[in-house]
Amino acid sequence: MSGKMILRRIALGILTLWLVSLVVFAAVIALPGDAATAILGKEATPARVAALREQLHLNESVVTQYTQWLKGILTFDFGNSAATQQPVTQLLNDRVANSAFLVFVASIVAIPLSILIGVWTAMKRDRPADHITSTITLVLAALPEFVIGICLVLIFATGLFHIFPAVSLLAPGEKAWQDPQVVVLPAATLVIAVVPYISRIMRGSMIEVLESEYVTMARLKGLPERQVIWRHAVPNAIVPAIQVTALQLAWMAGGIVLVEFVFQYPGIGAALVDAVGNQDMPVVQSVTMLAAGIYVFLNLAADLATIMVTPRLRTAGR
Repeated sequence: MSGKMILRRIALGILTLWLVSLVVFAAVIALPGDAATAILGKEATPARVAALREQLHLNESVVTQYTQWLKGILTFDFGNSAATQQPVTQLLNDRVANSAFLVFVASIVAIPLSILIGVWTAMKRDRPADHITSTITLVLAALPEFVIGICLVLIFATGLFHIFPAVSLLAPGEKAWQDPQVVVLPAATLVIAVVPYISRIMRGSMIEVLESEYVTMARLKGLPERQVIWRHAVPNAIVPAIQVTALQLAWMAGGIVLVEFVFQYPGIGAALVDAVGNQDMPVVQSVTMLAAGIYVFLNLAADLATIMVTPRLRTAGR
């Protein structure tokens, strides 16, 4: 594996996070009016406004404010919530765990399912099964995730069936995995939202690989079709799917906001919505940087996985 290529990816990831931090900080600074007054309201006493301005380092220069904030991000000290005065890490701890569990459940279902659908439709190319599946995935890809969520609620929670709860309510301190029922519909929404993209990319890549010379040669050697597909075709067709999977998982880090809002799921998406409503800038900044970090990490992981499964890239620089 090329060490230079990996280091280059890591350097680009760090640069991206730094640029995101500049954009997030500049967006907060550019907000009209005084941030402390906006957070506390016009009825707040001058003493409270002055105390909050000092807490948020608003009395200092812009460069000093950014340096202090960036230092807190690097040391995982995100400060205190302006709305609740709790440490942001304590406020987001359970919510991050709940969101991570939701994405994990959706991923372990969506990724294998997408690969299987892509391989199966490629093998059924131009047959009725392929046309029907392609049409269904195209329709699902066009639907926003909140529409999918509402449809699932109507079918499985309030309309035809009453199997799962319509909203994902948890008791204070309760984790999502302690009540798996509340995760089913939000996870199903994410699965239905991402499967069409990954499966369609996998199908196109598989069709291209199945028409390649080495697959034809493997068949001429008399190898069983299952071995040709899973040993020779899939490993070579999966590289584009890895990139798309990383993008879809990264989308979950941001798209999860709408899903959690629809189901009232207690994750970072709901925390971001509440923080925006309360003008709680420390929480907004922290959640935004967390989402950006997840996005960069997943893209880096996809690049590394691509290098590992591609012999030409794995041996580059040797």
